[in-house]
Amino acid sequence: MTASFSRLKEALSIYCHKRVLVLLLLGFSAGLPLMLVFSTLSFWLREAGIDRTAIGYFSWIALAYGFKWAWSPLVDRLSLPFLTRFLGRRRGWMLLAQSLLVIAILGMSQSDPVQDLERLALFALMVAFASATQDIVIDAFRIESAPEKMQAALAAAYQVGYRSAMIVATAGALTIAAWVDPNSEVYDLASWQTAYLVMAGLMAVGIITTLMSSEPTVETKEADDKEAEVKAQLSAKYPPIVAGGLSWLYTASVLPFIDFFKRYGKSALLILLLISCYRISDIVMGIMANVFYVDMGFAKAEIAAISKVYGLIMTLVGAGAGGILLARYGTMKILFLGAFMVAITNLLFAYQAIIGYNVPLLTAVISIDNFSAGIATAAFIAYLSSLTSSGYSATQYALLSSIMLLFPKFIAGFSGAYIDAFGYVNFFVAASLIGFPVLGLIILVEKYAPHPSHDNRLDAQTESSEKQHQAKPE
Repeated sequence: MTASFSRLKEALSIYCHKRVLVLLLLGFSAGLPLMLVFSTLSFWLREAGIDRTAIGYFSWIALAYGFKWAWSPLVDRLSLPFLTRFLGRRRGWMLLAQSLLVIAILGMSQSDPVQDLERLALFALMVAFASATQDIVIDAFRIESAPEKMQAALAAAYQVGYRSAMIVATAGALTIAAWVDPNSEVYDLASWQTAYLVMAGLMAVGIITTLMSSEPTVETKEADDKEAEVKAQLSAKYPPIVAGGLSWLYTASVLPFIDFFKRYGKSALLILLLISCYRISDIVMGIMANVFYVDMGFAKAEIAAISKVYGLIMTLVGAGAGGILLARYGTMKILFLGAFMVAITNLLFAYQAIIGYNVPLLTAVISIDNFSAGIATAAFIAYLSSLTSSGYSATQYALLSSIMLLFPKFIAGFSGAYIDAFGYVNFFVAASLIGFPVLGLIILVEKYAPHPSHDNRLDAQTESSEKQHQAKPE
C-alpha cells in the first residue's frame, strides 16, 4: 500500500512543475479560437437559418490548420522586429498571433451571417490563420521547454487547458448567448455577437501568460552551421544578399523535412499515414455535434450546462489520466487505447440519435466522449512531440499536426450532405467505423518504425534554464 502510494505521488508530482502551469494556460489560449470557427460557429449558423450543407462546406475554413506547415519555417527561423528583441523569438511570435486573434474575433462579433455571410467567413478565416500560427509557436515552445521525460506531463497539461478552452468556447458561448436572449425559440443576432465579444476578451489569458513566461533555450547550432555552409557555397555564384536569402530559405524550409525522412527512412511514410488518420473519427463526428443537438431539440442552456459541468470534469480527468498512463505504460499503448475509445464513443451518439431528446443520456455520452478524447489527444500530442528534432521543432511539428487535420477535415466537409442523405444514426456509425483501421496502423508503426530518439541536449538546456530563472516565478 505504501509503495503504491509512493509511486502515485511520484507520478503526480510532475504536475507541480511551473512549466506545466504555463502550458496549461497556453493550451487555453490555443483551444479557445478553434471552436469559434468550428462547432460553435456551426451552432450560430444553424440557428440563423443557414442550411446544413452550407454549414458543412463552411467548415473548410478550418483547413487553414491543415496548411500551417507552409508558413511554419518563418516561425522557426524568422526574427520579428522589436518583439523578438524584447521577448525572444517564440514569445514574440506568440504575442503577434494572439493580438491578431483578438482583432479577428472582434470582427466576427460584429458580423451578421444572414445579411453578410462573406464578411463573417473572412474574419473566421483570419481567426483560423492566426490561431494556426499560434499553434505553431506554442507547440515549439512546449517541445523546447522541457526534456522528453516531461513531455507527457506537458502534453496532458496542454490538453487540459486546450479542452477546457474548447468547452468555454462552446458551453461558455452558448451560456452567454442564452443569457442575453433566454428565448431559444427565436434567433437573436445580438446574443451571438455578445458571446463572441466575450471570447475575444478571454484571449487576454494567453497574452498575459506569454508576457509572464520565460523564453526557452533552443539548440540551433546545427541549423546555423548548415546555413553558413550553404551560404558560403552560394556566395561563389550569387551576390551576398541573394546567397543569404537562399541559404536561409533552404535551412528553414528544406532541412526540417530532410532531417525527418533521414531519421525515419521508409517508415516515415507509415508514420505520416498514421498521423493523417488518427483523429479522423473524432473530427468527422465533431463538426456536426452541435448541429445534432439543435436538431434533437436541446436548448442552448442545456447543452452549455452539460458541457460546462460534466464535460469539463471528464476532460480534466481524461487528460490527467492520459499523462499518468503515458508515463507508466509508454506512448504507443496509450495511443492505441485512445484511438479505440474515441471510435467506440461515436456509437453512443448513434444511440442518442435513436432515443432523441434525453438529457441524462446526453450527459453520459458527452462525459464519456470528453474522457476518451482527453486520453487520446494527450497520447497523440506526446507522440508527435517525440518525432521532432531540436532546432526544427516548429516546422516539423507544424507539418505533422497539419497532416493530422488535413484529411479528416476534408472528409468532415461532406458530413452535412451525408446526414441529409442517410440520417444521423448512419452518420455516427460510419464515423465510428472509420476509426478502427487506425488501430492496425498503430500496431504496424510500433512494429516497423524506429522509436523516436531522445534529445539529451534538451535536458541540459532545461537545467540551465531552470538555474537562470529559479528565482523568477512564471
